[in-house]
Amino acid sequence: MEFGLTEEQKQIREEVRKFAENEIKPVAGEYDREEKYPHDVVDEAAKMGLTGSGIPIEYGGAGYSTVENMVIAEELFAADPGIALCVMSTSFGTENIVEFGTDEQKEEYLEPVARGEKISGAAISEPHAGSDVSSISTTAEKDGDEFVINGNKMWITNGTVADFVVALCETDPDAAGRYNGFSQIIIETDRDGFDADKITGKMGIRSSDTAELIFDDVRVPEENLVGTRGAGFLQQMQFFDETRTGVAAQGVGIARGAAERALEYAEEREQFGQPIGEFQAIQHKLSDMFTKIEAARLLTLKSAWAVENDADANLTMLASMAKEYGSRVAVDVANEALQIHGGAGYVDDFDVERFYRDAKITQIYEGTTEIQKNIIARELQEKGMA
Repeated sequence: MEFGLTEEQKQIREEVRKFAENEIKPVAGEYDREEKYPHDVVDEAAKMGLTGSGIPIEYGGAGYSTVENMVIAEELFAADPGIALCVMSTSFGTENIVEFGTDEQKEEYLEPVARGEKISGAAISEPHAGSDVSSISTTAEKDGDEFVINGNKMWITNGTVADFVVALCETDPDAAGRYNGFSQIIIETDRDGFDADKITGKMGIRSSDTAELIFDDVRVPEENLVGTRGAGFLQQMQFFDETRTGVAAQGVGIARGAAERALEYAEEREQFGQPIGEFQAIQHKLSDMFTKIEAARLLTLKSAWAVENDADANLTMLASMAKEYGSRVAVDVANEALQIHGGAGYVDDFDVERFYRDAKITQIYEGTTEIQKNIIARELQEKGMA
């Protein structure tokens, strides 16, 4: 068994860590407090090939593997979850274009994202349809050689900064079967009838742009259909194994970032004539925190490696295990890190306050904790444990 990263992957990790230290950490608090999208940081990330890092090389991307993208996510999220999400999400939705798009779509939409010239988004959730994706009601009706789109989407990352979104719409309401009749359609955000309303007051990841999207008779050409009409739901489901593994890596990064700051604080903060890190109670907390992080990292990397290397693995179950556990570790470790800081951790003078707020989202987006447990149980009952 090989548990180590390759030399190339280690080099990627070190370069991303330097970037995070120099470009993200110094400004993280500012962007969080102002709930402002970090365009300057994202532009610098683009120069390093971190925007669209999973886009194939032939379309200008870095073509990084799933494992390499998990390594990148951990490093960025250990610096600051909000800005990290901004960098990692610049290509949201493009995975569908990579897999199902035409050559013309790939050239038109993938290349500018990879160069950092455009930002994409994935528009799936709606006000009444979060975990229950098949209940979406946004419609795309065919009118000649165009689709006319009506409806709205909720909690959309990059909603007000994206140049285009890949939206899941109902195109064939009479299709048989609960999961049929949905299609994925590219919608440019400068089209008439498109509007985005920024959501503010979020508990965490405040620098990441989140919005409600409104489609009011938005017209797009039929060439904007991604893949097969009516198969959009099934197309989208193919990527959850990877995206949920991605959230697991986010959780590992958040936990590591919080734990490292707690360790540093424990070595500096003195009470009763000695650093608090010399008290056994604090030592036990730190021991548990870093052990959980290592366990979550190994599960995440196994899931990421299996995506491309293990055809016999139950990827769906692995991804849900990694996502559920990684997000749980993020929340638990951030909580303990704040506890180690005591009252100092309850104000934003210290980063741990921000990590505590940011951690919770990992248990909500890309499928809640409860959904992950349902999936794990279903896979065990249907297929057993390999």
